[in-house]
Amino acid sequence: MSPEERKLSGALMRVNHVGEVCAQALYNAQAMVTQDMVLREHLLLAAREEMDHLAWTRERLHALGDRPSLLNPLWFAGAFAIGTVAAKFSDAVSLGFVVETENQVAAHLESHLGRLPEQDEASLAVVARMKDDEERHAAAAIDEGAMQLPPAAQGLMRLAAKVMTTVAHKI
Repeated sequence: MSPEERKLSGALMRVNHVGEVCAQALYNAQAMVTQDMVLREHLLLAAREEMDHLAWTRERLHALGDRPSLLNPLWFAGAFAIGTVAAKFSDAVSLGFVVETENQVAAHLESHLGRLPEQDEASLAVVARMKDDEERHAAAAIDEGAMQLPPAAQGLMRLAAKVMTTVAHKI
């Protein structure tokens, strides 16, 4: 890859790494709050899968000579707080956040599949696998009884994601 392509891949994988930091924080917070033991196990399993994604994206960053976001502690804290608050409303609301988050992440990953350099086969493979997993997480949350979030909540989540991805692309 050219230096510009390597830099682009690094920036995109940093954004993906931040997304995984947030996803595992969200799931762990939700698992901590729910009283439903079956749902707790479901959320913890999803969190473990997100930890795999976190490791894959970290490995890609290292291979590309790049680094994770310097703001990862902030991203983690924010996602953990959102997961805690959402889960306090109800399990259906909490699962609604999972569905909306995973749908947005899957769309985001789809866009990265179109932006990553075609020579970066390793990053493309990681992103494609993550996208499949995120879509499966959303479907599982629907099966578990997720409620659809109101359009205003969906819009706020998109705005927060836009801020996070824009900042993480560089920092």
